[in-house]
Amino acid sequence: MEELSTEFWNTRYLENNIGWDLGGVSPALKYWMDELKDTSNKILIPGAGNAYEVDYLIQRGFQDITVVDIAPQLISELKKRFDKLKQVTIILGDFFELTGSFDIILEQTFFCALAPSLRSAYVIKMASLLTPNGRLLGVLFNRDFNGGPPFGGTTEEYMDLFQQTFEVTFFPCQVSHPARKGSEVLFEAKLKLADRFKS
Repeated sequence: MEELSTEFWNTRYLENNIGWDLGGVSPALKYWMDELKDTSNKILIPGAGNAYEVDYLIQRGFQDITVVDIAPQLISELKKRFDKLKQVTIILGDFFELTGSFDIILEQTFFCALAPSLRSAYVIKMASLLTPNGRLLGVLFNRDFNGGPPFGGTTEEYMDLFQQTFEVTFFPCQVSHPARKGSEVLFEAKLKLADRFKS
């Protein structure tokens, strides 16, 4: 799909056509980040956009933060910002080709930027990137859109998608940015117990 291409997303950043950008830390992700206590946790933020959350995690003392995005223009800017910080790794590349193991993966607007046909692959890839006791934490749109991206959905659809692989909990988001109030749902996903010890 054209909207998923490197060229498409790179052009959005080159033209500053980034309507999803909140201009600061997402209140929904701040909710989750404030809940994290172990600053040694390895954290991944896929499709992090301008990565305000990275600044916040650094302020809180986290030592191992990875960002991956497909847009060269964005990655170039992020590397300039975080170049001298050894606790931040910036990767230009396809999330689905990423390797590694993470204790926490933060989801904000990455899922909704993917074509719905990739959602099953997203769940499988997320499971492969988490440590056995790791958690996927974030927020999803609980509404539909005309066309996309963003691509929306419902809590029921997400439950059907995630529960094959994860123990997942959804609950209303009371901390949404005003622009997204009433249209988001928070979620926490952990590998099912039987899958945590597979090689």
